[in-house]
Amino acid sequence: MNPRSTGRTPGFIEFVILIALIISLVALSIDAMLPALPEIAADLGVQQINDSQYVISIFFAGMAFGQIFFGPLSDSIGRRPSIISGFAVFALGCLLSILAADFEQMLLGRFLQGLGASGPRIVSIALVRDQFKGREMARVMSFVMTVFILVPVFAPAVGQLILKLASWHWIFAMFLALVLIVVSWFWLRQPETLARKNRIQFSFFKLALDVQAILRDRAALGYTLTMGFIFGAFLGYLSSSQQIFQVQYELFDLFPLYFGILACAIGCASLVNARLVMRFGMRRLSRFALQSICLLSFPFLLCAAYFDGHPDLYLFMLYLLGVFFFFGILFGNLNALAMEPLGHIAGLGSAVVGSLSTLISVVFGIIIANAYNETILPLVAGFAILGFASLLIIKWTEAGLEPES
Repeated sequence: MNPRSTGRTPGFIEFVILIALIISLVALSIDAMLPALPEIAADLGVQQINDSQYVISIFFAGMAFGQIFFGPLSDSIGRRPSIISGFAVFALGCLLSILAADFEQMLLGRFLQGLGASGPRIVSIALVRDQFKGREMARVMSFVMTVFILVPVFAPAVGQLILKLASWHWIFAMFLALVLIVVSWFWLRQPETLARKNRIQFSFFKLALDVQAILRDRAALGYTLTMGFIFGAFLGYLSSSQQIFQVQYELFDLFPLYFGILACAIGCASLVNARLVMRFGMRRLSRFALQSICLLSFPFLLCAAYFDGHPDLYLFMLYLLGVFFFFGILFGNLNALAMEPLGHIAGLGSAVVGSLSTLISVVFGIIIANAYNETILPLVAGFAILGFASLLIIKWTEAGLEPES
């Protein structure tokens, strides 16, 4: 059944929820795994404790490579087939992880999950861009992020509950079941948004030329680099959060609660941003958020050093709540800013923006997470240094742009 032929297309609220669920596949695939990392490492013979973090980072690596493929594919064959194909690859990765006999097979399955998830994630952004632009797109993305944030709030608790009842294999079985539900909903309700006359025949030569043109666009490149740098610090947090909270601070079963509280800060900021962006604009809010992250991180780095990298838990939580609130401001705005000049090639544009920013963040995230030494110093230093570097990139980017209206 083709949804276009039935005349039944999703309204604004259903559209936001559907896109949020598609994008939430990424968050669920990361956050629900966090409580299971020690059991996976023990069952699959991981020797170095920090190596268990690769279950998270390899997923992002798969996403980085997948985005550069799925974006141009969606410009050629349409948004719907590309998203459905991505779900199929993700499902294959889930099966490999369920049947994993060693850590290498687990990492292969996780890479395929990231590769597959990149299709729905990146193409759904192009699908939004097909229908909205500028501040309206930022508003839609902020609402999407508000729905999306419910997943990080509850995902670790869901993963931990499954571990109480069964083995970590059932977490991947849950992923597989949810994918079947979401892809069925998408197939039945969401029409194609890219008209056939606007499709671009896939060509590696043209792909290279278009990528070169995107990288020469000051705004697209600058905001993409900014995302890569600052979200590298966030990936460092995701990869090391289980060790920090469950091991260093000995929270054990309370880890999902603290993780969820921090996720709420991002969700609240996304909701606030949906209102503020129409008044103050994306650039001003993004600069303010980065400046605030730096103003919080540099003094707290000194504070953490004073306590030998182990400050009081509640002091650490207050710091992270502030930092993650401003991350919530950045999530929707930086993506929309990078995509703003790329409306004529939204699929490829979202692919290049997503792929390059994710590759950069994976590099910085691995560096920060692998530097974990049973203190929070590497993490806080990552937020401070990468936040300052992001501010410098923003300054360079906006020096050549027209003032924001």
